[in-house]
Amino acid sequence: MLKFDFSNTLKENVTGGIKREEINSYENKINDILSLIDKERPGFVNIVFNRKWIDSVLDIKDFVHSFENLVVVGIGGSALGNIALQNTLRPSDWNYRSKEERNGFLRVFVIDNVDPDFVASVLDRIDIRKTLFNVISKSGSTAEAMANYLIIRGLLESYGLKPNKHIIFTTDPEKGVLRKIATSENIRTLDIPPEVGGRFSVLTCVGLVSAMAAGIDIEELYDGARTAYNRTIKESLWNNPGALIALIHYLHYLNGRNISVMMAYSNKLYYLADWYRQLWAESLGKAYSKDGKLINVGQTPVKALGAVDQHSQIQLYNEGPDDKIITFLKTEKFERDIKIPHVHNEESLNYLQGKYLSQLLNSELSGTESALAKNGRPSLKVIFPEINEFHVGEFFMYYELATAIAGELFNVNPYDQPGVELGKKITYALMGRPGFEKFNMKQDNQNG
Repeated sequence: MLKFDFSNTLKENVTGGIKREEINSYENKINDILSLIDKERPGFVNIVFNRKWIDSVLDIKDFVHSFENLVVVGIGGSALGNIALQNTLRPSDWNYRSKEERNGFLRVFVIDNVDPDFVASVLDRIDIRKTLFNVISKSGSTAEAMANYLIIRGLLESYGLKPNKHIIFTTDPEKGVLRKIATSENIRTLDIPPEVGGRFSVLTCVGLVSAMAAGIDIEELYDGARTAYNRTIKESLWNNPGALIALIHYLHYLNGRNISVMMAYSNKLYYLADWYRQLWAESLGKAYSKDGKLINVGQTPVKALGAVDQHSQIQLYNEGPDDKIITFLKTEKFERDIKIPHVHNEESLNYLQGKYLSQLLNSELSGTESALAKNGRPSLKVIFPEINEFHVGEFFMYYELATAIAGELFNVNPYDQPGVELGKKITYALMGRPGFEKFNMKQDNQNG
């Protein structure tokens, strides 16, 4: 299983840490929260205890594997989980390998923005005739996903290709424009559970299709997620990673640490930090409490990459404002390793020669961790014995549960995102969508 080290968040090891007694004082509160979660079983939990979602993806396995490329079209929660899965569990050069080198599995691309240079660069790299597009939007009204869908639809038609042979929709099971188009044009669809929000949807069909397409073991993802859930619900506080992640972040927030840095000492694990940023920010950054009080709470999540950001951010973390709690992501076993050869008879280089890059990288993590502790700055560590499907499934579930628990501690609804909606409405107005004219700020300014 994943391993966790919370020792450098504690007062006994770091001057800026939390006292054990303070953590213990929340034990009954945490137990109540866990009982509530287990009773209500949020949607992101229910999915991993129900084979429906895996089976619905496996039902189209042969169809998906008849293509050479899969392009995921989405944004936010419809894309970040896919990006995390692909970059964490596939080699970084996956899309540059031949079909034989990929054992017949698909190259996977994610179009998650409407930057025209970016969209064109993806479409230029693929043979449209050998490509399947998975358009993901729960509502079917997401402007970015729908714009890119229309571009892809037009491209397919310009090649004389039938859209229903090259497109699947992942959307709400009953409503929305994608559901309407799918019904009228016989386009294959996969359901997004109505009770699962986008940022919690990585283990639904939203993420499972691209995972299956690239040969990622989706059964192992679920096994890891179930293991994490059971451990969180059943274990006592000090043996409970999900609860401790939430509680320690909450207590450090109360002490003025309103920034949560996730620093991955692995290029692969870096994309989990990207996924975490949305989960933590969108779930916990809220203006109002659940009882309607204006509270404006939330930690700002920041991603960092070791050892790269030791040379760009660590100076600030060590000597700047004491407003951060840092999570290190470590892997004990890399898929590959490289030995540094003996090339020079130079005393200043001998400490490197004959060692492995993995040794150097993990030594840099330990050095950074110790330096922060010496400066009184708290940190915790998530340790991957190796990077595989089971451990990634664990990670997703632990952090989704930690988010739900933290929502209760902060007394906010972790499942809504009202602060996102106004920007969407103004965008609709600027683009001329009927019914949103009153949100046209540009027109208001001109009338001014």
